[in-house]
Amino acid sequence: MPDSPLLTAAAIAVIVLAAVAAVGVGLMVVRSFRDLGTDAERATYKTLHAASRAGAQLRAGLQPASAAKASKQLRLLLGCDALAITDLDTVLAWDGIAEELKPQLMALAAPVFADGRTALLTASPSLKAVIAPIRTNNRVAGCVAAFAPHAGAGLVRATGELAGWVATQVELAELDASRTLLMEAEVRALRAQISPHFIYNSLNAIASFINTDPARARELVVEFADFTRYSFRRHGDFTTLAEELRSIDRYLLLERARFGERVQVSLQIAPEVLSTVIPFLSLQPLVENAVRHGLEAKEGPGHITIRAYDSGADAEVTVEDDGVGMDPEHLRSVLAGHADGEHVGLRNVDARLRQVYGDEYGLVIETAPGEGTLITLRVPKSQPGHDA
Repeated sequence: MPDSPLLTAAAIAVIVLAAVAAVGVGLMVVRSFRDLGTDAERATYKTLHAASRAGAQLRAGLQPASAAKASKQLRLLLGCDALAITDLDTVLAWDGIAEELKPQLMALAAPVFADGRTALLTASPSLKAVIAPIRTNNRVAGCVAAFAPHAGAGLVRATGELAGWVATQVELAELDASRTLLMEAEVRALRAQISPHFIYNSLNAIASFINTDPARARELVVEFADFTRYSFRRHGDFTTLAEELRSIDRYLLLERARFGERVQVSLQIAPEVLSTVIPFLSLQPLVENAVRHGLEAKEGPGHITIRAYDSGADAEVTVEDDGVGMDPEHLRSVLAGHADGEHVGLRNVDARLRQVYGDEYGLVIETAPGEGTLITLRVPKSQPGHDA
């Protein structure tokens, strides 16, 4: 056919263009790989990535599971043939070759535990061991041991630095544990602040109805039992807003049995925030403050308004009373821990909110003598890891 040469030329041209495009794409791939950085930059990235992964594991402390996961990343950092992590009693993790040396490690590490200095020892005819102490809070808590056929000054120094980094992660884990214990202690303190004064007055109020209104007395006994059961026996550091409001309702029912019409309460609760997770016993002290320090000293009836509503990413709760109010300067001193006073419950709640969510979530209190008190509490609506 007469056009065959033309078709052949066109086909060849298409093939050439495709080849040129392929070469162009290849060059772009090579160039993009080079854009990832120099060898030194890539090595830095790998080092930081391994340290980050190991650090996340060690935040659980010197435990077998966390040490085992971290040891793989730490051995990559040192580039040694084997790496072990111990506490003072046992080998927690071993990664790499020569696991037959594991039973000997605690004996090899004994001098390091005793004097707290890095040691270079012969572990076997073919392996040297660099053993560096993990020092936390001015004490030796364990060691990092690196094994290699040859151990020069570089490996000795790197192992010592690595042990210091591990110690920092362990101290952070201990700090997290201490913070948890502190929060638990503060919850126990808040439970203890359900004072004998309140219990005595509640029981007296119940007793006053036994002869005149037995059914009312039985109802109050049940409410008192439910309130104390929630306050003293509930496990966990978090609850829901709905559960806390139910407890507050029981508390106010008991107080109204004592004060009668002197205590008036209004609730304005948005249903969408009822499932919000809040620290356990974070609202009850605010309401108790309104009753004891706001209305009890006031002549005539007093009013408490409790509001809960959606505020963007947060749920916001306010407790307002029209009682006698407080001196703002004294309140600031109490919240800062600089002065003792009758508002320790507020200080504990404020401190717990700041510990859990950050300083921007502390209590906001507006008050003045004779002007009543408005307390605002905010918590994030989304709280991964906090189970009610």
